[in-house]
This record gives sequence, C-alpha cells and structure tokens, in this order.
Amino acid sequence: MPHKFSHSIQEKVRRRANLLCEYFHTDESWQLVQFTIDHIVPISEGGTSELGNLALACFHCNRKKSDKQSVSDLQTNSIVPLFNPQEMLWNEHFIWSEDGLRIIPLTVIGRVTIELLKLNRERILQIRQDDVLVNRHPPKNDTIQTSK
Repeated sequence: MPHKFSHSIQEKVRRRANLLCEYFHTDESWQLVQFTIDHIVPISEGGTSELGNLALACFHCNRKKSDKQSVSDLQTNSIVPLFNPQEMLWNEHFIWSEDGLRIIPLTVIGRVTIELLKLNRERILQIRQDDVLVNRHPPKNDTIQTSK
C-alpha cells in the first residue's frame, strides 16, 4: 500500500529535486504522471519518512527499485549499494552521453543502478531523442541538491 505524504513534504522533496527524478534525471514537468516519493531505505527495513530518506522518483524508477538498497553484482562478485540520492552526488556516479541520450556510469554504483532501474531502455532512449529535438533534454535544471 503506497505511503501518503503531506502536501508540504511532497513540495519540499520536489523543490529540493528541482522536479527531476533523483535516479533518472527526467524532468517531471514534461511527464503525464506526477512523480512519486520514494523511501530510499524502505520503512520495512527501518527507514523513516524524514526528508533525508525521501527521493523524488518517476513511477518506473520507484517500481524497479522497490525495496532494494543494494544488488549482487556479477562483475565484481560483491554486493553493491544502489545510488542514494541523499548521500551521493549524481554527477559522481553518472554522466550523460555526448548526444544526451544515454546515462553513462562512472562507478560500479552507477553501473548497477543503471542496470537495475533500466535507465537506458529502448523506450526511454526514443523519448529522450524526441525531447532533444525540442530542446527539453537533458534537463536545464540538472543540478539536484543534497538533503539539508
């Protein structure tokens, strides 16, 4: 059952994220469905509904991430944490490809997050291509702040 957040909390999370999915960096302004608020550490794992544990997430990222905080990485044969937008900087783990269509990992954390959330799936590459043509991608407000 989805968690209900007050309007005030939702607005604080959206403002802090500059209306970008904090995993995907897609701009909510151009989406048909309003983004969700994700518990980075799920309530079932001891997470809270405090701002420092909340992230703005598109429906796809929220659904794919689910209650995961880490994944088993076959390349390194280890458990790797997923990107945590309140403790990590997006541009230390990811960068846009030169054409702005793909998210390129800079770290193992970036790679496993891209893989799990399918941040470069074919459908989204087509959407990004169309958005590049009308100058709304990559997002102009692509500077997500850390929690404070």
